[in-house]
Amino acid sequence: MRLLLIHSDYIEYEARKKTKMAEEEAVLSDSEKEALTVFCAVESVDEDDPEGVVMQAVSEIDKVADQVNVDNIVIYPYAHLSSDLASPDLAVTVLKALKTELEAEGFSVKRAPFGWYKAFRLSCKGHPLSELSKTIVPSEEGGVKKEKKEVTHDWFVLTPDGKKHDYKEYLDESPFGCLVKKELGVAVPVGGEPAHVGLMRSKELVDYEPVSDVGCLRWMPKGKLLRDLLADYVLRMVLEYGGTPVETPVMYDLGDRAIFEHADKFGERQYRFKSNNRNMMLRFAACFGMFSIMRDMHISKNTLPMKMYELSTYSFRHEQKGEVIGLKRLRAFTMPDMHSLCTDMPEALTCFEEQLRMGWKTGKDFETKLVAAFRCTKDFYAEHEAWVKKIVKESDCPILIEILSERVHYWVAKIDLAAIDGQMRPIENPTVQIDVESSTRFNIKYHLEDGTPVHPPILHCSPTGSIERVICAILENVSAQPVPALPTWLSPVQVRVVPVTEHHGPFAEELCNTLNAAQIRCDLDDRNETMGKKVREAGMDWVPYVVVVGDEEVGSGKLTVTVRKKSQPNKPFKEQVTTDSLIAAVKKDTGGMPFRPLYTPRKLSKKARYI
Repeated sequence: MRLLLIHSDYIEYEARKKTKMAEEEAVLSDSEKEALTVFCAVESVDEDDPEGVVMQAVSEIDKVADQVNVDNIVIYPYAHLSSDLASPDLAVTVLKALKTELEAEGFSVKRAPFGWYKAFRLSCKGHPLSELSKTIVPSEEGGVKKEKKEVTHDWFVLTPDGKKHDYKEYLDESPFGCLVKKELGVAVPVGGEPAHVGLMRSKELVDYEPVSDVGCLRWMPKGKLLRDLLADYVLRMVLEYGGTPVETPVMYDLGDRAIFEHADKFGERQYRFKSNNRNMMLRFAACFGMFSIMRDMHISKNTLPMKMYELSTYSFRHEQKGEVIGLKRLRAFTMPDMHSLCTDMPEALTCFEEQLRMGWKTGKDFETKLVAAFRCTKDFYAEHEAWVKKIVKESDCPILIEILSERVHYWVAKIDLAAIDGQMRPIENPTVQIDVESSTRFNIKYHLEDGTPVHPPILHCSPTGSIERVICAILENVSAQPVPALPTWLSPVQVRVVPVTEHHGPFAEELCNTLNAAQIRCDLDDRNETMGKKVREAGMDWVPYVVVVGDEEVGSGKLTVTVRKKSQPNKPFKEQVTTDSLIAAVKKDTGGMPFRPLYTPRKLSKKARYI
């Protein structure tokens, strides 16, 4: 609890506008002369021992009141003293208890209402003790210590055959073993800078932004193309699944009780600020906006399950500065976020299975191997053990299982899929969660035929995880390949045409135009450079197909093509194909994935350097 104590000639206040967490029964205007005005903010840490905090606060206020010789106390809720506030319900409880205990000490006490925007006037005495600040923290001496249930964690591995295994059997160097080590806190050697950090800059995809906050990035055209293609990919997947896209704000009013309580579960990993007289926050997920839409909707049981989707550009999390690096951990990121309202738990389990399949599919489409950890409460596992074994069997791989003795989050079950980076550490990507708390908090409901309201379970799903981490996982995976190559559908340039001399330029340009007309990203190296340098740079750019045009190609119409994915180190794989065969090969590679045209100039002589 934070206190600001002002010895006042007078204080007067008037409540002007209520927030959604406002006390309904309250004295909305009042005044007091010759008073000790106690501006007060109840903090989240006070939830550990509210009774003890109240008693310590009474002791401090009593001491100051005696020093300045006053009998009148005015308690004034003042959230601006702290950025880590307690829940509104607890705050009101503490403030009421503070008034009661001070009255029991013989003081005349008035209390301004909680949850209202108020105007006030105050005159401070101006002597050495007229302005004092105090911080109260829970302590064993302060009062009754609140007992907490100890949450225990039981870990094991389930295999597709339904058998349980000791997790210690999997503490190896495999991708799954790396996940098990990380989750169980097994110490592993710390490597240097992740491989993707150098690649994201050398390939001119993305770079740090020095004039923004740490963890906020600048995206160059090729990196922007990757982000947009991945966004297109998720949108297509979600639409095919029956999702309905929306777009919501990036900032929210902490005066809304449901918003405040949901945000408060994430502790200090938030950007909070004041806008005029409102306490605001930047979202860390798309939950807030979508839940607000759902709260205001008329929801019919017949329309469930209802799947709402947003690509949240951006979401913000105030990660520790030392943990922010590259694309793996950021303070501003892009999160594909879907929330599904389900009729009941059986329907939630069915949707969970469907959305988990989507997550596994992304690993195949991005050419990154994924591993998984499933978490749930003890009660959930006891009731749904057969279902858990079913999803492990369908996944066709071992899954690390964590059983929590008590529910400590809004979810009762969740699964996290992760890729493994070059340092053998997980990169969390797709996730699905069963939320049994938020529909009640946000008053999201439908009604049965007899009028009974039902607050349904909500699934949280990110089919890919954040776009930035997807690119991180892809780059980390590519860096380990003998001949690095992005999936062709994600390659910023899919085909590069390299004329041997200026004489071959017209044929090369016509070929380049033909390929682009066929929805293939093709550029033309028309620079005045040696053939060797042009071919080397095409390799450095990881271009999947490089076409060299000389006299033979112009004369025969047959193209000599270097195919990157068939090449070995220092052994380029070359073949002769027709233009139609080249188009067919690229189309086979891309497999109907999303397409966008070049984001860089078609001619390399016009291409800018960014890094």
